[in-house]
Amino acid sequence: MATSKPVANVFDVAAYILDRTGPISAMKLQKLVYYCQAWSLVWDERPLFGEVIEAWASGPVVPDLFACHRGQFMVSSIPKGNPALLDEAAKETIDAVVQFYGKKTSQWLSDLTHREAPWRDARKGILDGARSNEPITLESMAEYYGSLVTDAEEETE
Repeated sequence: MATSKPVANVFDVAAYILDRTGPISAMKLQKLVYYCQAWSLVWDERPLFGEVIEAWASGPVVPDLFACHRGQFMVSSIPKGNPALLDEAAKETIDAVVQFYGKKTSQWLSDLTHREAPWRDARKGILDGARSNEPITLESMAEYYGSLVTDAEEETE
């Protein structure tokens, strides 16, 4: 995985997602931001944003983004975000993630993250439902989601 500088910040990514989806639940926004970061690491070999993702009980959460939409069930805008700062590769990645994951419910997305290694590994030794601020590393995300691409490529050969 390349360790290049992030393209933008999480607020820019979230604002771009909301431009594409319209208002969505805070939980769904968090999961879409997570998957955008994961697939950017695999497809573009770079982080999309620099903010930390933590393994909360409800799944991956970016605390800085959470602080921005705290108390909102539905999020319709991220005033701190500027989607214009995203380059074309970032927009293509986000568009692909929104196209694939965007129709799923927030609970489905949360359940999916709970079955995947990056969130599970970050919560090793932490009881189900217990609070945690353990980070989900970029390395664990790149390795896990990168292996999904490799597995899919092997199945088609």
